[in-house]
Amino acid sequence: MPDPSKSQHDEVLSYDLTERPWLPVQRCDGSEDCLSLSEVFRQAGTVRRLVGEVPTQEFALMRLLLAIAHDALDGPADIDEWAELWEEPDRLHEAVDPYLAAHRGRFDLLHPEVPFFQVAGLRTERDEVFSLNRIVADVPNGDPFFTARMPGADRLGFDEAARWVVHAHAYDTSGIKTGTVGDPRVTKGKVYPLGLGWAGNLGGVLVEGNSLLETLLLNLIATEDSPVHAGEGDAPAWRRDPCGPGPAPSEELATRPDGVRDLYTWQTRRLRLCFNAQGVSGVVLGYGDPLAPHNAHTREPMSGWRRSQAQEKKLRTSPVYLPREHRPARSAWRGIGSLIADQAPKEAGQGPAAGLRPGIVRWVARLSTEGVLPRRFLIRARVVGAVYGTQQSVIDEIVDDSVAMGVVLLHEQDPRYAMTAIDAVRDAEAAVRALGDLAMDLTRAGGGESEAGKSQALEAGYATLDDPYRQWLLQLASAKDPARRREEWQDLVHRHISRLGRQLVWAAGRRAWEGRIVTTAQGSRWLNASGCDLWFRSQLNKALPQRASHTSANDEPPPVPAQRAATDASDPCEVPA
Repeated sequence: MPDPSKSQHDEVLSYDLTERPWLPVQRCDGSEDCLSLSEVFRQAGTVRRLVGEVPTQEFALMRLLLAIAHDALDGPADIDEWAELWEEPDRLHEAVDPYLAAHRGRFDLLHPEVPFFQVAGLRTERDEVFSLNRIVADVPNGDPFFTARMPGADRLGFDEAARWVVHAHAYDTSGIKTGTVGDPRVTKGKVYPLGLGWAGNLGGVLVEGNSLLETLLLNLIATEDSPVHAGEGDAPAWRRDPCGPGPAPSEELATRPDGVRDLYTWQTRRLRLCFNAQGVSGVVLGYGDPLAPHNAHTREPMSGWRRSQAQEKKLRTSPVYLPREHRPARSAWRGIGSLIADQAPKEAGQGPAAGLRPGIVRWVARLSTEGVLPRRFLIRARVVGAVYGTQQSVIDEIVDDSVAMGVVLLHEQDPRYAMTAIDAVRDAEAAVRALGDLAMDLTRAGGGESEAGKSQALEAGYATLDDPYRQWLLQLASAKDPARRREEWQDLVHRHISRLGRQLVWAAGRRAWEGRIVTTAQGSRWLNASGCDLWFRSQLNKALPQRASHTSANDEPPPVPAQRAATDASDPCEVPA
């Protein structure tokens, strides 16, 4: 069959990513643009952030930029060199410009021999070319009507195709794939599941500053002070021999990745774009170099980690840490404890930590502790991740959230601020649980057993506290007394949750106000709306014991509906004889 990589006149096409625009950005003034690799480093100070088709694409592209920066600087070597770079940020693009010029040939998306992040000549036994839907992650599997590309991605420009190539290595799904010629893992024309693209395993965490330049520098970990492994052989994919259709030798993979440059450009897939002068029309996609996620915390800095006892039993070793994946229904601020501090073991002083914060956060904590960053300097911890379904063969959801905080929360010699932030989340959770219990009690008082009302109350409680917590956390960095700020937070939580509680009680309905006898673990008791409200306010006060003031108009019980007063004038807490 004809080679789709050439035009009808056999013209050899080229798309140089170092000079051609392919990285969408949002500038600090709000305008949008599209830049080349060279331009994005030169103009990083005026750019707010990368803007991809999906958040996971931004995360993958950021890791690519970090690999370039690390390799161009060959460092930074230590925290002092990083501090000099922070003071003179122009040194970054001054190092990157000649670096990209020297490696330009490996950044050509359409190069006939070494195409960027691809394998030249990759083909299946039957010379099949597959739909671009295999690498375009914003086309929902089985739901083509929920995309602007309906019914799929038929053709891409070279700029967008380059972005999806980077994304495929990071977030491609698992599942059975058609085998490619020369891959020793092919069985009857297929390769059976070998796992996700590397970043798909992670609960991705990125530290953002006020510009793309600050973001790049904040995530640029110094080699000697690195919280993760940094070997002498660390090099990105474009400084290694081009990949063939099969995996790298097992003895080589056993010692890699050598560091973040290797890891950020890890070739988890083998692919080839099929194109002509008008754009990209198809793809050949197969498995590449496998990489196991267990105990990768010593190499991967952009994810939190949780201890897995199930894997410890399976692998017969301890401890075993796996990436802490993000939960779509849980806002980033509710998981701030796992972001800014390691989790102690279940039994104090017994064994390894139950969870580890991301290495990139440990690095910024070091910058704060050493005084390189001022205590009130603000960062955003951005969390990005993909949620996979049906045996990891499709992407069900994409998580994207962030929480802003002062770096003083990460100061290792002054843990008061971090503990205050963590305790404030616990306060919120205890108060919201009381609200959920109220909703369930009211349902039971009215004769129901469904937990739908409780779920809705929990969701409403967390949603109500979302913005107040984020604002409170921003102000915490400037507080002289973090304990006082926690009292203020408990006051704020009490006001918001009390208001929601009053609304639930008021809307409970006549049957709940009349009440009924229910069976509990402590025996039978009379349950009605008024009694539920008294119990709720008692539990809310227990959940928030450090409020600055325990007497407030918000503690007043809700008004009794007229219909209930007319039908039942008895003591709502008295069990009828």
